[in-house]
Amino acid sequence: MLHLPAAADDSDTSRVRVAMYLDLGSTYKSTTPAVTIKTAAAAEAGFDLNSGGVPWLQLGAGGTARFSVNGYKVKALESADWATVAAAVKKLQGTADKPVAYAVDLGGTVYRVYTGPYVSAAEAQKAADRVTQTLSASLKGAKAEARGTLYISAGSFASQAEAENLRQTLSAQHAEAVVAMTGPQQYAVWVGGALSAAEQSALQTELAGLQPGYSWAPVNENAPALLLHRDVTLNVDAPAGVDHYELTGEGAKLTIRDQGNSPIQVVERSARSYRGDFEVSKVNGQLALVNELPLEQYLYSVVAGEVPSSWPQEALKAQAVAARSYALYNAGLNKFKVAGLVDTTLSQVYNGTEKEVSSIVQAVDATAGEVLVTANGQIVEGIFASNSGGVTADSSEVWGNVNPIYSSVPSDGDESAQASLKSWYQVLLSNGITGYVREDNTALNGTTPAGLQKLTVTTSNVLVRKLPLIQSDVEPLAKLNPGDQAIVLDKVPESSSYAWIRGPYSSEELVKTLKGKTSTEAPSPILNLEVTQRGPSGRVTQVKANGQPLDVKYPDTYRSALGGLPSTLFDIVQTGRYTVQGAGGVAGTGTATSATTIQSASGKTTAGGKLVVMSGDKTARVVEPTNQFVFVGRGNGHGLGLSQWGAKGLADSGYDYRQILQHYYQNVTLVKE
Repeated sequence: MLHLPAAADDSDTSRVRVAMYLDLGSTYKSTTPAVTIKTAAAAEAGFDLNSGGVPWLQLGAGGTARFSVNGYKVKALESADWATVAAAVKKLQGTADKPVAYAVDLGGTVYRVYTGPYVSAAEAQKAADRVTQTLSASLKGAKAEARGTLYISAGSFASQAEAENLRQTLSAQHAEAVVAMTGPQQYAVWVGGALSAAEQSALQTELAGLQPGYSWAPVNENAPALLLHRDVTLNVDAPAGVDHYELTGEGAKLTIRDQGNSPIQVVERSARSYRGDFEVSKVNGQLALVNELPLEQYLYSVVAGEVPSSWPQEALKAQAVAARSYALYNAGLNKFKVAGLVDTTLSQVYNGTEKEVSSIVQAVDATAGEVLVTANGQIVEGIFASNSGGVTADSSEVWGNVNPIYSSVPSDGDESAQASLKSWYQVLLSNGITGYVREDNTALNGTTPAGLQKLTVTTSNVLVRKLPLIQSDVEPLAKLNPGDQAIVLDKVPESSSYAWIRGPYSSEELVKTLKGKTSTEAPSPILNLEVTQRGPSGRVTQVKANGQPLDVKYPDTYRSALGGLPSTLFDIVQTGRYTVQGAGGVAGTGTATSATTIQSASGKTTAGGKLVVMSGDKTARVVEPTNQFVFVGRGNGHGLGLSQWGAKGLADSGYDYRQILQHYYQNVTLVKE
């Protein structure tokens, strides 16, 4: 029998909860004003469904519905002209104040546009000012208005139609009313939302005067309810409405469950479909959406999202066990308050049923229930990385402390990540530009007097890239055509998850990316940047700028601090510096300037611009007059635990999944619950 981590509760370990939308500040933040749910089969929604609660809503097969949470918002615009409303929605969609538009029957159709929710009345007021400015042309002198969460309620109706009659009557009297579902087949009419208790009290008095035949009372903020709207946000070309349910009630959690056990589609998550149930609630003033489903079905998607389904079965099985261990460990910690996991790389990549393929399902089913545990039965987190660059990280190189599970081991299979990739030539063009061209677009033909190879371009429109990889979003440095020539400085592999090059970065760029990520502010300008300490695997544990340590919280933080490097297994090349081996084995370093003196066959001369230095192995590089910094490294990710590419390499060599796991995780046992 397995034991969960000490922080775990007694919840069902056969299921996992995965947050998709949630605002926990710096811990995790993914927000949306509303989610759009599409059901393949008939579905139901209600409160406390897991403990025998009666469904409130029945959602038809093939239907679409939207869900949101009530909070502080801004009423941005009201108009009967759809073109005006559509233009406002489009404009707001490009801002931080995301819109939702409703169609309201006031004898004729009127459209209301809202933004939010916001965490407080003060934030809603600030947003109202922003929205007023954004929509100034449409508002024509009017102003967007902040709205609160306080309502006045009247009536208890057995049908939505009865409640709708009162809503229309109130709307004709200029009251902003909405039908609320307060229970299964129970309805009321709410008017609001007031920003304060005083405003709510004044509204109650006004309504009692308008409709004295009804008992008007403040809404109980703790009772769950659904405000009913007709949403027209999804198609700005034409106002096609869908039902929209706005959740209210402190601590209320609405469960959406497909009755036919069919996947449910979430449009805002790239229209992906997911197994299991969905839970809508409000956390920190924002909509939270959690997918709860069986652990093994979750793994069908996760394993496929992490590694190619075409990989050997033993590599897929190893990934399944690692992912299962990771999920159960983190489910016990409940790091994300309403869920143990999220659907991004902050936990594990989870893309729903679209990633499910037979080879992955086979690997998950073959290892069902199997996890990694320590000697005392604690589940191991099962940390993994894409590619370890030939050697996994030691925990001290990532966290700064020792964990006996994560010791550095060889990972020779990582190199297979670049097996099918082309090599690139680093070249020097006649105009002084240096960059990279792919080998298959060129032919080598001769050498320079200094012994450097020359190449000739063989195809049209060959792009000279800043780095040895194709980046469609980065402008090329130059374009070459057949017959154009260049000098070859070096031959390097295409940047991949195994080997990579990043940069060059200027001092200004590094100072900017380092800001706020070191305990002591980085020096400026940065004239010299060097690795001064490494850990057991060779990963960087200290970097100094101008002799000053760049103190980061954990060694692995250097990845983000230095501009988003793939790993910390790197060297730094300074483009403006060179090293010369002198007499007696004494090495000297220098920085190139236009006045740098060079001893040539005809005597001393000055560099005058870019200086090319060549090593003993006939590779060369340009020493720039302005010093910049290039990072040359291996691996992708923190490098701890299982290397996904390394596991593939071991599987290709005949290792089974148990042997793969025992190689990458030390002092653990593989057990089945």
